[in-house]
Amino acid sequence: MTPRQARRIRIVLASVLMAAMAVVLVVRLASRTSVLVVGVYGAALVLCGVVIELSRHGRTRLGTWLLGIGLAAALAADWLLLP
Repeated sequence: MTPRQARRIRIVLASVLMAAMAVVLVVRLASRTSVLVVGVYGAALVLCGVVIELSRHGRTRLGTWLLGIGLAAALAADWLLLP
């Protein structure tokens, strides 16, 4: 895989995950309105945007690690912190 293809794959992956996080945010807000819900999923949305920018600038490995660890932390925070 060429570096250009790797960047494009990471950008598409982060974009799809950003859309998924937005959908989950809307669903969670419909069931329970909380500032903590907005904070957790808002941070996940910002994280996806940061990964897109990192991938655009050629930092695909860093973006991949950040995306994996960050989204795992967001899902863990959802499970542990949100009722």
